Amino acid sequence: MSGKTPRIAQRMSRIDASGIRKVFDLAQHLENPVNLSIGQPHFDIPDVVKDAGIQAAREGFNSYTPTQGIPELRDAIRENLSARGIEVEDVLVTSGCSGALVLSIFSLVNPDDEVLIPDPYFVMYKHLVNVMGGKPVFVDTYPDFRLTADRIRPHITPRSKLLVINSPCNPTGAVYSEEDLKDIASFADEQGLFVLSDEVYRSFSYDGPSPSIAPFTDNVLVCDGFSKSHAMTGWRIGFAGGPSSVIQEMAKLQQYSFVCAPSISQKAAVAALKNPEPADHTADYKHKRDLIYDGLKDRFDVVKPTGAFYIFPKVPDGFTDQEFVAAAIERNLLIIPGSVFSEKSTHFRISFAAPDDVIEKGIEILNSL
Repeated sequence: MSGKTPRIAQRMSRIDASGIRKVFDLAQHLENPVNLSIGQPHFDIPDVVKDAGIQAAREGFNSYTPTQGIPELRDAIRENLSARGIEVEDVLVTSGCSGALVLSIFSLVNPDDEVLIPDPYFVMYKHLVNVMGGKPVFVDTYPDFRLTADRIRPHITPRSKLLVINSPCNPTGAVYSEEDLKDIASFADEQGLFVLSDEVYRSFSYDGPSPSIAPFTDNVLVCDGFSKSHAMTGWRIGFAGGPSSVIQEMAKLQQYSFVCAPSISQKAAVAALKNPEPADHTADYKHKRDLIYDGLKDRFDVVKPTGAFYIFPKVPDGFTDQEFVAAAIERNLLIIPGSVFSEKSTHFRISFAAPDDVIEKGIEILNSL
């Protein structure tokens, strides 16, 4: 067959293929690599959650659900949020936390709206804003990765619309303090900023609780999910909670896109909320955090992460992040260049969601570099 090449929409030129995918392409020739690149838990889904999903499928719960999600799950989410001191007007069940991010940014951002994003940042934020014709405005949090109202203030303009917060943070592992979040919430209200709070790593906080900004402002949408807390990455189940005016627009968009979150995943998520989150995994990951930090701190300029399961060291002098990652790949180690998550090319990301022996091999290779 022959024909004209389809004309791709101009908006697609505003986003790049994931830099993480490029690393995987580089590493295709590797056999049994030391993989410290994957951003997902290495433990399995709790059996009680699996069983709930399997039972739902066997009982025929395999059709579309209401766009907003099944009432049983929405009620359980409200109760879970309330127990954390977060009261919301409405809840939407989404296809993963990523689905919540897509729907929220598409519902909130107009062309030329400015969206404040702490740098370093999760890869999706920048590209979703760009696809909508918005302008990402990066708030530099180097070298300590702390977000404060004072760091946000110089970036405010009449077009500032949305502030994105991710705590605990991917890729730095930073957990924002309650004091800083109170100040940021007060500042956001003063400036008329709506806050999008991505809290999907909240279960992984190692040196104290991981507070939410939501108790300190009504102008906030909380996005969360089960991919990290219960390792349900492939089940694609998350949620958003916030003002009804925003949730209703997101639900309208979901109706014409995702339609609804997977039905059996919703039943499994109910079971996940009814059973305590696996605290033993959090303790295990705190051990892994200490293992990777102690193994690198003498040779690398590195901030000790307090949450999530990433660490974000600075590349050694004489390297760019891409060069350093390429050198690591030559030694069979997979890590991610920091410029995937930042406007700077000075750092690299390690995921310590891996067995201890893999982490130890990675430390040995990194120190040899």
